Amino acid sequence: MRRPRPTASPTSLRTAALVALGAGLGVAVTGALVTPAASTPPVDVVGLAAAQGDPTTTPQGLLILGNSCANSDLAAHTGFQEGPRCVQTSFGEVGPAEQNPSLLITRAPRAVAVGRSFTLRVSTRNLVRDRFLGAAAGGYYLESSYLNADGLQRGHFHTACRMLDSRRQAPDPAPVPAFFKATEDGGGSGTADTVEVTVTGLPRAGLAQCAVWAGDGSHRIPMMQRANQTPAFDVVRIQVFPPRSSAAQE
Repeated sequence: MRRPRPTASPTSLRTAALVALGAGLGVAVTGALVTPAASTPPVDVVGLAAAQGDPTTTPQGLLILGNSCANSDLAAHTGFQEGPRCVQTSFGEVGPAEQNPSLLITRAPRAVAVGRSFTLRVSTRNLVRDRFLGAAAGGYYLESSYLNADGLQRGHFHTACRMLDSRRQAPDPAPVPAFFKATEDGGGSGTADTVEVTVTGLPRAGLAQCAVWAGDGSHRIPMMQRANQTPAFDVVRIQVFPPRSSAAQE
């Protein structure tokens, strides 16, 4: 005579349900990852799918629009400052977090007169200022980013000042700034140093925005190891007042 099967307890039923759910999600109840049945497509398949205009899955399982210019309708970027274009140049090298470049404006005037020269003091760290491809000569976005033998970013930094028309709205990005200069002096190391930049005067009264940012050899802001790291840039605002009249000076 067969013995009747024992009735499953509510606890055992809940455990079985959790195991089944975990298996369906590809994750064990303990949190350990379970290898999915379908393997992730290799990088060349990912690039091919992007070129064909299909939804693309990266090795990390993220859907991307593409990772090349193969599927772009825009003309290829040629190294000159033209747009719209599609830039094919590879991102290049990125260093570890502790060696990523950083930058700070350490001294700037609060106010200056129209047309009067002034100095910005800039400190950089982990930026070797030895690489600059002339943008006007076709070196813009042309070269990938490279580190030196010590793992430090090769490049330079830019300084630009523009007059703001509003304190409440983002400015028009297109106009040429009132002042622009690139600093490639051969200095820079893993230790912070300081460079002085002379701004040769601003054209009119109002509020000026002066920005300083690092660039790699082809003028892109250097990459950082992590998404939550602050890139190498800094900004100050300077009040520009009208020059005193000769009568007032007398």
